[in-house]
Amino acid sequence: MHKPMATTGLPAIGWSRRLLSWEFFLLLMTAVVFGLNSLASPYFLDPWNLSDATFNFVEKAVVALPLAMLIICREIDLSVASIIALASAAMGFAAQAGAGTELIVLAGLGVGLLCGLVNGLLVTRFEIPSIVVTIGTMSLFRGLTYILLGDTVLKDYPESFAYLGQGYVYWVFSFEFVLFGVLALLFYGLLHRTNFGRRTYAIGNNPTAAFYSGINVARHRLILFVLVGLVSGLASVLLTSRLGSTRPTIALGWELSIITMVVLGGVSIMGGAGTILGVVIAVFLMGLVTFGLGLLNVPGIVMSIIIGAMLIGVIATPVLLKKFKGRKSAP
Repeated sequence: MHKPMATTGLPAIGWSRRLLSWEFFLLLMTAVVFGLNSLASPYFLDPWNLSDATFNFVEKAVVALPLAMLIICREIDLSVASIIALASAAMGFAAQAGAGTELIVLAGLGVGLLCGLVNGLLVTRFEIPSIVVTIGTMSLFRGLTYILLGDTVLKDYPESFAYLGQGYVYWVFSFEFVLFGVLALLFYGLLHRTNFGRRTYAIGNNPTAAFYSGINVARHRLILFVLVGLVSGLASVLLTSRLGSTRPTIALGWELSIITMVVLGGVSIMGGAGTILGVVIAVFLMGLVTFGLGLLNVPGIVMSIIIGAMLIGVIATPVLLKKFKGRKSAP
């Protein structure tokens, strides 16, 4: 029997796979939500309203990028929101001491980096599961913030600091949004175009095999924890600048939204699979969902319930589909 040339079938297979991919499904859902939002409010399509909508998710989205790589590497960091709070407290005290914008930013990034280093060392040196370590540091970092600030609100920031969270680079494109675009490109290149990214997938798929193939698994994981901490510090800079103040409850509960963005983007919670493109599309989808719910005056607690349901649904669906296929193929 004559077999068709392999090359003739490749484009068709490629396009069919793309149409069946998770990223395409997310794009479709994003278009649907965009359409529903435009029907829900006549003000939704205003460019400035759309620009304002990005402020609701950009700081979380920035953290979702390195966290996606960490989860692909079979680790997790639940302390990201508490790192943001502690970094914000450090920036508040720096501003109160009369520091300029550059020093304030360095304080936020430095505290974020140190928190990431603490998480990474506890996981890699003492071989404690990252979920246990970061549940502990989530309470530790938030508790330190409460001890340092008490009921105090710090807001003596210099005027130039406000640009980072409130300024616009061009027309409706805020500095935050442009920075997120640049970071998304950088993390896409890091994960999908470098040996570092290939090692991340290798460790996520089989850490033992990766170790025996010569990859320094502990050092690689430590770098990713530090990267997550550093970018959490950056998110703290953006958030504190946008709010113009520091309080102990800042970014409270954000870890749920950030992890939902990552998992909704197709990153396997078991490690070894996922793309930055999927995470970026999921970020926009979640941003549009929450903005649309805001237009409908849905309370924040109901939004948390919807986000939690989305997280459970995304994690449970592949498991249920696998079980369903197993039963179907069973004799």
